[in-house]
Amino acid sequence: MGVIGLGRMGAAMASRLSAAGHDVTVWNRNFDTAESLATEIGAKTAPTPAALAENCDVLLSSLADDKAVEMVYLDADGVVAGIGPGKVAVDTSTVDPSTIHTVGAEVDGTGAGFLDCPVSGSVATIEAGSLTIMAGGDADLLATVLPVLEPLSSRVIHVGARGSGAATKLAVNGLVHGLNVALAEALVLAEKAGIDRGVAYEVFASGAAGAPFVQYKRASYEHPEETPVGFSLDLMRKDLELITGFGVEVGAEMRQAVTGLAIVEDAISSGLGEADMSAIATYLRNKGL
Repeated sequence: MGVIGLGRMGAAMASRLSAAGHDVTVWNRNFDTAESLATEIGAKTAPTPAALAENCDVLLSSLADDKAVEMVYLDADGVVAGIGPGKVAVDTSTVDPSTIHTVGAEVDGTGAGFLDCPVSGSVATIEAGSLTIMAGGDADLLATVLPVLEPLSSRVIHVGARGSGAATKLAVNGLVHGLNVALAEALVLAEKAGIDRGVAYEVFASGAAGAPFVQYKRASYEHPEETPVGFSLDLMRKDLELITGFGVEVGAEMRQAVTGLAIVEDAISSGLGEADMSAIATYLRNKGL
């Protein structure tokens, strides 16, 4: 099987699948990244997405944005040029449903299968095999790739036809990013009132608002200088632009997402674009000082 796109999530998926006994081939735009990971996990590399698709029965793609998905699938040496009957492409990226329909139609033309299966979770969630996967597409086709998805996930939920996975992921991320901004504001409010940061967070994590997101982002919020970036503010902005745009498209008012996007843009303007999404708190903490 193959994995295309070796950012934080894609690399973790490739590692997890290799550890689960799958024969993994990887491709990344930066070949050095692919070669390094392949050496580390005992995988092979492919020179192009087309070559990987030609030699793998199932491929997973985990890419940064819509432009990257279209490039990797539709370029002259992309997935569509190499994939064919009996093979399945599974895209796990967070993208607009229209991109899924465009790419999926091109894959259909080759006789191969295509599913949109974005995920909810983090690198740590992948390592624990406990992602939630929201799958859009044919249910029978989904059943054929479950042996690949199961090592990564605690739940695979078939949410509907093609594009439903992408739409559900935008809804999920609207909720997650709303929680993130609310958590940052609450923590800074407590701190500015003289409450110790760790004590305040302990209360948040112990009460009604102590969702899994609040639990696994604890280190990022309590010790931002020491905790690796899990999901950057630049990517959060990308998501919120997709979410607000999709809201307009389907006629859903997204007031909180619009406000959240404005806050994220302000934080990025202050130089925090590559920082973790929890850096909203850093921005609010320093605002006006």
